[in-house]
Amino acid sequence: MGKLMKAHDAMYIGGEWRPAAGSGTIPVTDPATEQVIAHVPAGTAEDVDAAVRAARAALPGWSATPPAERAARIAALRDALAARAEEIAATVTAELGAPAKIAAAVHAGLPVAVAGTYAELAATHPFVEKVGNSTVYAEPVGVVAAVTPWNYPLHQIVAKVAPALAAGCVTVLKPAEDTPLTAQLFAEAVHEAGLPAGVFNLVTGLGTVAGQALVEHPGVDLVSFTGSTAVGARIGALAGAAVKRVALELGGKSANVVLPSADLAKAVAVGVANVMSNSGQTCSAWTRMLVPADRYEEAVALAAEAAAKYTPGERLGPLVSARQRDRVRGYIEKGIEEGARLVTGGAEAPLETGYYVAPTVFADVTPGMTIAQEEIFGPVLSILRYEDEDEALAIANGTEYGLGGAVWGEETEAVAFARRMETGQVDINGGRFNPLAPFGGWKRSGVGRELGAHGLAEYLQTRSLQF
Repeated sequence: MGKLMKAHDAMYIGGEWRPAAGSGTIPVTDPATEQVIAHVPAGTAEDVDAAVRAARAALPGWSATPPAERAARIAALRDALAARAEEIAATVTAELGAPAKIAAAVHAGLPVAVAGTYAELAATHPFVEKVGNSTVYAEPVGVVAAVTPWNYPLHQIVAKVAPALAAGCVTVLKPAEDTPLTAQLFAEAVHEAGLPAGVFNLVTGLGTVAGQALVEHPGVDLVSFTGSTAVGARIGALAGAAVKRVALELGGKSANVVLPSADLAKAVAVGVANVMSNSGQTCSAWTRMLVPADRYEEAVALAAEAAAKYTPGERLGPLVSARQRDRVRGYIEKGIEEGARLVTGGAEAPLETGYYVAPTVFADVTPGMTIAQEEIFGPVLSILRYEDEDEALAIANGTEYGLGGAVWGEETEAVAFARRMETGQVDINGGRFNPLAPFGGWKRSGVGRELGAHGLAEYLQTRSLQF
């Protein structure tokens, strides 16, 4: 393991690594081997308070820093992350279980691209505009609490910290307890990039302890959280009671709608790949495939064939933890119990060691089934049939979520259908992910947007002067 065993037994607060206030630690487990590979400090309310104080002290200086200078610092951070790409990828593989290829391309590569977009936006965003007889200033919100999940450990950090920095805000990060080593590497990159002390602070710890203390801290102006809808709802309630700004990126149950005019083979192949990528641990994954009744069995056969290529331990990584594996297995059992047809996969462990779940495809899924309504967060695809477009739309919109989605078919038809979907993002005929487009949900999938100019706007508040 070499470098991976090197873990800071400290918090990054006020520009330096400081010992934690308490002696508690959290073990970090490699989900492929089930071995503990490191321990990190279990932060307490005392650590959180020190981090928030350091951030508040740094706020006046950073918010007054000219945008071009902020842009230069973010560019330096991007370069520091790029220089560490191999170490980041290896660390994500070790603590999340992502196969090497996806760790390099997505987990290490995407955050570098996103940081680059914010280096540009910091330099070009109109922070001052004239509106009639007013001058409107876009000002930083202040101290940002970033509470990030484990499924894309570095991307989720960069998608919060980079726009906050671009806006002139300061941050305290509380990363998920499953993947804190990647967050420590990010703190090292921040240090190397020469960001002023206190502009970024890292506190590792449990969500119920450090996370809650951070959300409730009176010195925090905005809470940006990515995670489950249940936890997001609690954070929203706490923030609302304190009249604090909040950005919530929550769950999803996205529909992949295959219209009669679609290239069925391509739609199914890409749809299965989307669900299996990152072992299904993606909030916007297209976990419901909607297919016309007359092409249904053909689609099911194609999906089974595509899923078979995702060999556990090779193309398909483990789930992040034993808890997560057991949760996903429970959903698979529930699907069978409720009468869905198990086409491939199942709840049995595919390998003796590691938190693996076999790539699983269900057919004969009806819209009311648990596996068609609840977010599973594993390599599980539900295929539903529809008779006409109106039924397809009703099924697509028939969950409490609205985060991602896809439509396949003749472009004009596909766009018309997508415009009627109650969701924040829709990919048409396999459209590529765009780091400048707003990412975020409708309904119970969240509040606010990440990425691009819309993501930057979350960290700004206005002041208008009238003349």
